[in-house]
Amino acid sequence: MAPNFRRRKVRINKMNIYDILGPIMIGPSSSHTAGAVRIGLITRRLLGEEPVKACIFLSGSFGATGRGHGTDRALAAGLLGMKPDDIRVPDSLSLAEEKGLQLAFEQVEIKGAHPNTARLLVTGQKGRRLEVQASSLGGGRIGVDKLEGIPVSFTGEAPTLIVRNVDQPGCVAQVTGLLAKKTINISTLQLYRDRRGGQALMVVEADQNIPGEILEQLEDLEGIQRVIYVNMEE
Repeated sequence: MAPNFRRRKVRINKMNIYDILGPIMIGPSSSHTAGAVRIGLITRRLLGEEPVKACIFLSGSFGATGRGHGTDRALAAGLLGMKPDDIRVPDSLSLAEEKGLQLAFEQVEIKGAHPNTARLLVTGQKGRRLEVQASSLGGGRIGVDKLEGIPVSFTGEAPTLIVRNVDQPGCVAQVTGLLAKKTINISTLQLYRDRRGGQALMVVEADQNIPGEILEQLEDLEGIQRVIYVNMEE
């Protein structure tokens, strides 16, 4: 008598091969090196211009063991526009000096922060200044925790729009309305403010690239102070 087999549905979770093997990178550690490169790179993209000065504060494991893992060189490499697999990463400090990028590193303890956290105070060649706090989450993945002192939460893995505005009625509707009109689909929308009626931030993650002409239109909207756009795949 033949055995009675029952059909059974088995759900298999799909995994990216890089979730198993880790990122393609130069350096000894995906968190201290590859992640740190990405923190430097996303800071450069958020600044929107060539950085000329950066004060970098290393917290937790970044501060304690970062130098041995090349975290300082990795952050410098990202600020110079390199990616984790760039063969120039180990020489980034000397390359930064050649390009006139002034770097200062300090070990600190940021209360409540992830063990692999860096806070970067960056100045661009046109005088723009930016403060970014980000963490390396492992496997080369990162998360931005604070922007200009305001708590946020985004990774840069999707096209990301950051809008700084006055905390007043209508700003959110203006931004989302314009994106909808241009058929830009929003995957996540996060709202932050320092206080009622003070400074506010919108973090919009989109399903597709946001063209430059839309960014220009956003800058012209009432109450909008600054528009930053990051697409790490570009």
